Amino acid sequence: MNSNNPSAHVQQLILSVQSCQICESSLPLGPNPIFQIDRQSKILIAGQAPGRRAHETTVPFDDPSGDRLRHWLGVSKDVFYDAKKVVILPMGFCFPGTGKSGDLPPRPECAPIWRHQLLSILENVELTLVIGQYAQKWHLPDMKGNLTDKVRTWKSPATGVIALPHPSPRNNIWLKKNPWFEEQLIPDLQCAVKRALGPDEYTAKETQLNS
Repeated sequence: MNSNNPSAHVQQLILSVQSCQICESSLPLGPNPIFQIDRQSKILIAGQAPGRRAHETTVPFDDPSGDRLRHWLGVSKDVFYDAKKVVILPMGFCFPGTGKSGDLPPRPECAPIWRHQLLSILENVELTLVIGQYAQKWHLPDMKGNLTDKVRTWKSPATGVIALPHPSPRNNIWLKKNPWFEEQLIPDLQCAVKRALGPDEYTAKETQLNS
């Protein structure tokens, strides 16, 4: 990589990730790294791993979970899928397969090899959204407690990092048990997104996504 040319460095890094086959033998559908990244982006979404549908379409969060996440953020698909505005970096870049109770955890080989390198090029990120236990363990290593405890810390002194539950329909029970999440956290989250993107790029909650 050419350290004197940041753009060339970034492009070479992206190409290296896209061609990664380090855990090929453990992936039931084979390697297909799915992520989006640009040095200009202001928001980082740190998730778990792509699902089967994302593997097939090569589009992250192209499912009901993504619809709910965009609803939480208050942004349109055009904004969400613009890498210059939103970076999407799961802990594992490939679909890990399905277990008895849902998708398997992200492959453990992925993050140690690529994550520090990719995060190092994100110089403009103002807001990081950490979704799920594996991403929270990496990005919030000192935060104790269960998922609910971590999500509740959004009102702590501003750190630019907000823990979120996974937007999957599997978490509907959690959302019902924790109405404060949508009543209190989501408005604050949308304000943080608006500050990071700027008002011209933000889509008001009442006009943004079709349910």
